[in-house]
Amino acid sequence: MEPWKVKDYASTESWSFKDCALVQQNIPDDEKDEHTIHENMEWLILCQLTATSILTYVENYIHKVPCRTSIRTGHKFIEEILNGHGMRCYQDFRLTKPVFMELCRELTYKYGLQPTRAMSIYEEVGIFLMMCAHGVDNRLMQEIFNHSGETISRHFHRVLKVIGKLAGDIIKPHPNYNDGEGYHKPQHCRIALIGAIDGTHVKVRLPQGQAIPYIGRKGFATQNILAVVDFNMCFTFAWAGWEGAAHDNRIFGEAIRGSNLNFPHPKGKKYYLVDAGYSHRLGYMGPYKGENIRYHLEDFRRARTSQLRAPRNMKEKFNYLHSSCRNIVERTFGVWKARWNILANMPYYHIDTQREIVLATMAVHNYIRKKNVADHAFLIAEDESYEPDIERDIEAFVRVMHSENGNDQNNIYWMAVRVHLQLT
Repeated sequence: MEPWKVKDYASTESWSFKDCALVQQNIPDDEKDEHTIHENMEWLILCQLTATSILTYVENYIHKVPCRTSIRTGHKFIEEILNGHGMRCYQDFRLTKPVFMELCRELTYKYGLQPTRAMSIYEEVGIFLMMCAHGVDNRLMQEIFNHSGETISRHFHRVLKVIGKLAGDIIKPHPNYNDGEGYHKPQHCRIALIGAIDGTHVKVRLPQGQAIPYIGRKGFATQNILAVVDFNMCFTFAWAGWEGAAHDNRIFGEAIRGSNLNFPHPKGKKYYLVDAGYSHRLGYMGPYKGENIRYHLEDFRRARTSQLRAPRNMKEKFNYLHSSCRNIVERTFGVWKARWNILANMPYYHIDTQREIVLATMAVHNYIRKKNVADHAFLIAEDESYEPDIERDIEAFVRVMHSENGNDQNNIYWMAVRVHLQLT
């Protein structure tokens, strides 16, 4: 009798009751008391459970029935993409074919990613990129790559760990960023800008009862991320993992005061652009604030006539120029979030893993930009009128009420610098 048939037979009630009755017939009359019958029934039930457990083990680990039996393995799937039309690679992995292969080589020879007996480097990286690009769950990846869920999860985390090493090397400014080198200066601009700073939110998944600190003004659990970008739409600093309820200015203050974060501080008379939610202080130029003072480019563009769209005074003129330059950070967030759908539908990983996914996608974002300047997504975002398909922070001016507006001499000096730029 086959093992699975024995298991089905052993799990039926007729087997236990029948054997129980036979045992009772073999017991002498003087021993057929209620206590003996109860002990024999317990012994038979124990034997039945033991036999069922043994047969289950045999079925699952000795006479295993294959689950993924498709002739289209993950290896063949990767071969089809790498040997097929270039658009397939870009659609599936969000990278062009040359950049994908260069990334695989660099992760192997520089960061130590190794193939396994059943999976190549290309397949490992392909699994990671597809999960991040499309935000698909483990079950769908099992069908696509013809592997078990445990295998998919294990290789995803292997690649995530290696790209975390890449993030430490690629999410940083140019060594001479304070001199305006390495895209730390807007084109056709003589002012001392070296980048822009802003925060953004990414959805997180947390166990019930642990999500309350992460629920902020958006109404659902998010992690708040502080980022610094250059004028090439690359991240030069990122701090992820903060609770969604944490205020942007608090995170910003902790970042510039933290000695172990390697924050790229401006030096001399150089400065970053920040929005109205941050303090206007030395090295960090904010816009003019006020109910009747426009700032966002949309506020100027929505007017019906060119006369109404024009700045009404010198403060609005400064704000318009400020917003035009600081718009680079919003476009960077737009390209980054549009490329990686996992950021909109984060899986149920540990919060530390979710933070690592954010930094890993930023690292690949920078890698694509530096290896392929002609990437389609970046080319679209280079237009200043680009509007990313993500929620704009409409409460920027609400956050002003929580800003830490210092009154020291440095801030007074910095206000005078802003007035000078407004008049030039």
